Amino acid sequence: MDRQQEFVLRTIEERDVRFVRLWFTDVVGSLKSVALAPAEVEGAFEEGLGFDGSAIEGLARVFESDMLAQPDPSTFQILPWRGETEQTSRMFCDILTPDGEPSSADPRNVLKRTLAKAADMGFTCYTHPEIEFYLLKSQEPGPDGSPIPVDEGGYFDHVPGGVAQDFRRTAVTMLESVGISVEFSHHEAGPGQNEIDLRYADALQTADNIMTFRTVIKEVALQQGTYATFMPKPFTAHPGSGMHTHFSLFEGDTNAFYEAGAEFQLSETARQFIAGILKHAPEFTAVTNQFVNSYKRLWGGGEAPSYLSWGHNNRSALVRVPLYKPGKGQSARIEYRGIDSAANPYLAYAVLLGAGLKGIEEGYQLPAHAEDDIWSLSSAERRAMGHDPLPASLHDAIRSMEDSELLPQILGEQVFEHFLRNKRAEWQDYRLQVTPYELQRNLGIL
Repeated sequence: MDRQQEFVLRTIEERDVRFVRLWFTDVVGSLKSVALAPAEVEGAFEEGLGFDGSAIEGLARVFESDMLAQPDPSTFQILPWRGETEQTSRMFCDILTPDGEPSSADPRNVLKRTLAKAADMGFTCYTHPEIEFYLLKSQEPGPDGSPIPVDEGGYFDHVPGGVAQDFRRTAVTMLESVGISVEFSHHEAGPGQNEIDLRYADALQTADNIMTFRTVIKEVALQQGTYATFMPKPFTAHPGSGMHTHFSLFEGDTNAFYEAGAEFQLSETARQFIAGILKHAPEFTAVTNQFVNSYKRLWGGGEAPSYLSWGHNNRSALVRVPLYKPGKGQSARIEYRGIDSAANPYLAYAVLLGAGLKGIEEGYQLPAHAEDDIWSLSSAERRAMGHDPLPASLHDAIRSMEDSELLPQILGEQVFEHFLRNKRAEWQDYRLQVTPYELQRNLGIL
């Protein structure tokens, strides 16, 4: 038994932890949980916990349903929202096959494989997400069918006595109590919309943190009599919720994206990484923007990027290179602005990193950067500049993903096929629906 496992077992005993929750996700990023009695934890470390994988979306076919959940002791945390009595803790799990091999269908393992490839190339990947969400008065819509936000605040607004301020203070405190460092929190542009930015961490830890973050935000909202949603675009007239993520690659202690004196201080490695992301973005958009509603955000304005472009401090670009600060070479990074808050973070970071690494491997050439506001250009101007559009709908994104040679390599055939099957079913369900828009527009005149 290693030191981390011993620490977990000792803490469970000393803190009188009554329940140990084992967490993992299905292929679309829904959190799954099973509670263990403390006496069973040591056995789970040694042998894993058996469960029926065929009942979890994308984890196993019916004829190979037996799976094992192996807790990762480095992710052990007490869950503060469960209270001091009958304390509850959690650990994230790796999913194994019955013979103890990592499951190719486990989203966490997909990211681990991509990070191992980066390590083979000499790189460690760090990420920093900016997570947006809406705080609503309840899950129930108002009389007009739209959700009801908790306030009418806007970007960076300080709302005296505001519900959102109390919410953010409680949420940040709770996040930090489970080991998640927060950099910023503020009111975003939409009414009831908030943003909380997590501090830089390696990509696997960030993905685990995002799953915990969503749970914390939902729990704090329920405690305060409100409802939090990570739906990409809950309001027609207000901005969607993105999860802009900053990426950097390090070679040892050196930032591989930084080169003094180069344009925007960007190294050739960084330029090839961006080129990889831009080239393959249409293929992986179904993963970073996985719901029908995601495309209402991408194509609904409100600073959402819709075209393949990159720029220096250009917030209309899909990939933004933040402003360089003299003497801050170690903070050189790129920001991908397409991803939304509802993505499965394990798969989304795997495809983004995998596409960037492909650009480095193949020596992709980066096109010219965009200086203009891309939204203000005409379609002809965008075409002339090579700013091709991202997929316009989940259907288009599925088609682009189906044609990809890279995505099956990154995700593995099983995750690739299960993910596409899930998304095809969602599109089929959606396109059969008669929406209120159609009834309002057509029923009285046709």
